[in-house]
Amino acid sequence: MDDAPGRILRWNLFIGGHLSTSVPVRLVERTPAGQLVWMETGTPMWRAGLPRGAHLRDIAPHARPTGGYPPVADRWPLGSALLHQPAGRAYSVLWLFGRRRRFRGWYVNLEHRDHRGDDIDVTDHELDIVVAPDRGWRWKDERSFAEKTGHPAYWTAAEAAAIREEGRAVTRLAEAGTFPFDGSWCDFRPPASWTTPPRPPVPRHPLL
Repeated sequence: MDDAPGRILRWNLFIGGHLSTSVPVRLVERTPAGQLVWMETGTPMWRAGLPRGAHLRDIAPHARPTGGYPPVADRWPLGSALLHQPAGRAYSVLWLFGRRRRFRGWYVNLEHRDHRGDDIDVTDHELDIVVAPDRGWRWKDERSFAEKTGHPAYWTAAEAAAIREEGRAVTRLAEAGTFPFDGSWCDFRPPASWTTPPRPPVPRHPLL
């Protein structure tokens, strides 16, 4: 696999087995310990064509189309972020950047990842952690995580316990101020030569 910085990959987020978003990102660094990728605000992307105002995580799996929702063209609506995806771990850590690329804090996404060529397929585990610049932290989406536990489209009670323990391991890193919460990468700026990636072809697999 080409490890050249700037290589365009596809970050595909699945919720309950259905594709939610597919966003092109640029590879920043890849080592045996994992990889860093850059997601730019406003990047052309694909998202599930949901009813107006709906979010995929709030639609019960039995109420979704059997073939998945058709992808529709859009742009990444949130801020820019640097994503750390450690090898062999069930989480990623995002450095969040606001206006003028000012660092706003970290966001921990608990997840399972599969890498297929240039595709990064992410199964979202619903439970997340918000870490402030001073490394204070809080759980996010605990209620919806609990509601999904035991559903066949999501995770068992035993898997839920393992997901939460993975989150606890990350909070210990934050409390200790060790990587990725040691202040590194907080001033990251992508090279000026990195243009906004074009929208990739329509995703061929709306179901995981």
